[in-house]
Amino acid sequence: MIIDRDGNTTIIAQEKASVKTLVHNIEQAYDTYKNYHLIVRLSSLEKISLEDVIEFLRLSNNHRGAKKSFVVVSDQVDLDQMPDEIVVVPTIQEAYDIIEMEDMERDLGF
Repeated sequence: MIIDRDGNTTIIAQEKASVKTLVHNIEQAYDTYKNYHLIVRLSSLEKISLEDVIEFLRLSNNHRGAKKSFVVVSDQVDLDQMPDEIVVVPTIQEAYDIIEMEDMERDLGF
C-alpha cells in the first residue's frame, strides 16, 4: 500500500495485493485517513471486477457519511456497470475534480 498526501487529500495506491487486502488495510488504519478526502488508485492492478469495486462500498458510505469524499480511480472497469453509491473515475485528475465539486456542494449545504 502506497500512501501520498496532497493537502486535505490522501491518495492510496495498491501495487500487488488483492482488492480485499487493500480494503482490509485501509479499514485497519482508518483513523489515519478519516479526516482527509480519500482517493484509492487501482490503476496498477490489471483486472478490476464489479465485485472488487463493491468491496469499497461500506468504506465509501462511512467516509462520505462523515462529509469527506471517497473516489476510486481505475481505467480497468466498465463505468456504466458501477453502482451510483460509489464514485469511480478513470483518472486522478477526475478524482480531484469530483472532490472539488463535492466540496462546493457541501459548502452550499447539499
